[in-house]
Amino acid sequence: MRRREGTPLRIALNQMLSDSDPRRNLEIIEAGIAEAAGHQADLVVFPEAAMARFGTPLAAVAEPLKGPWAEAVRAMSARAGLTVVVGMFTPGDGGRVRNTLLITGPGVDTHYDKIHLFDALGYTESETVAPGRQPVTFQLNGLTFGVATCYDVRFPSLFHELAARGAQAILLPASWADGPGKADQWDVLVRARALDSGAWVLACDQASPRSIGRDPGTEPLGIGRSMAVSPSGEVRHQLDAAPGLLIVDLHTTELSASPRCVAGRRGA
Repeated sequence: MRRREGTPLRIALNQMLSDSDPRRNLEIIEAGIAEAAGHQADLVVFPEAAMARFGTPLAAVAEPLKGPWAEAVRAMSARAGLTVVVGMFTPGDGGRVRNTLLITGPGVDTHYDKIHLFDALGYTESETVAPGRQPVTFQLNGLTFGVATCYDVRFPSLFHELAARGAQAILLPASWADGPGKADQWDVLVRARALDSGAWVLACDQASPRSIGRDPGTEPLGIGRSMAVSPSGEVRHQLDAAPGLLIVDLHTTELSASPRCVAGRRGA
């Protein structure tokens, strides 16, 4: 059901905990879409690696954007009548995959391949994942959204570019690695990118395995803490570490009043 003119755009962030089995994750995603639709959401965002958690052999699960996994998500989106953003893996070059966000719903079907790969802190994503090249925006109910993925949050230039392309809100699916200081880094970086871009940043992380008593080991399996941050850097809503759903209403009046902090020049 579409929302009446003048009502806020409603976004659901589904902080799920991915399994290694893409079929099982489709069941979780289908339930999450139904829950978001029950809240009359216009858009539901799932984390990075929602198709299969990191630590899974990615080349074995990767499928093309017209493959059965993505088509199943498209069918769920169509039945619910809302837009879905979900992390998956698609075939790349040299035996690697691409870390892809599928964006599908009424009037939109596009994707974003993660540009900045997590080659840090003893983890080398680029060994198994090929980088994307192009920033991506899309339109929904008259608003412009940008997308970024996890480690992208450490690179302000991408958020500047998305804002320069008109993004009023930037969606940030993630599977943020646990470790000393990582929760503080997550909070600071998401808030900083909202300030940099003058846009809302809606960050949807994987839930923490620790929240259900599982040791994440060395894989980047998420810490939770999904959040909605205003263009002024204020955390308006935030989840804890456990699986959950965060509902965010974006008011067009507040979006139109957002500062656009993207056109700096020397001497300005």
